[in-house]
Amino acid sequence: MNEVLHDADIRDDLCDHFEGKFGKVRFFDELTMGRSRADIVLVTEQGLIGAEIKSDADTYERLARQIRDYDRYFDANYVVVGSTHAHHIREHVPDHWGVITVETAGGKLDFYQLREASRNPKVKLKNQLSLLWRRELAELQKQNRLYRYPGKSKAFVTQYLLENVPEDALHKQMLDILFERDYSIFGD
Repeated sequence: MNEVLHDADIRDDLCDHFEGKFGKVRFFDELTMGRSRADIVLVTEQGLIGAEIKSDADTYERLARQIRDYDRYFDANYVVVGSTHAHHIREHVPDHWGVITVETAGGKLDFYQLREASRNPKVKLKNQLSLLWRRELAELQKQNRLYRYPGKSKAFVTQYLLENVPEDALHKQMLDILFERDYSIFGD
């Protein structure tokens, strides 16, 4: 019998697993999006990837709502499950979600890719841009030589960007901004 794994047991090794898979990656833990909180968000050169951890101690109680929220914000999604969920998880997540199982083997965590994530058909760039801070949106305005509109709401600025910058370019710029996100500004 495998040992019962909890979220905290999985998280660090999962980030190492994703670094090996994606190369250049930036992680954000517990990012609020919609009515849910993403366990791990990966910023990669290809897009934003959400990872929901369902440890052996978790249930599927909130999973339907989490799926809806993840699908609104991320270019691709993974569910990472302990061995107690491995046989049934595919029944609970959409086909475009990747599935990774995790168990202990020889005192280490072993990750197995049950299904690769594919492009999320429901993601909206507008939702992704809402994850940016106001100063990050201002940086996008500056990069694109757009009027700054000081004092306007994040929603107004997001719509302004969407109307004036091609989506592919704006998506790439957003990823670059998130790669460089600086939390030290809160100490100033």
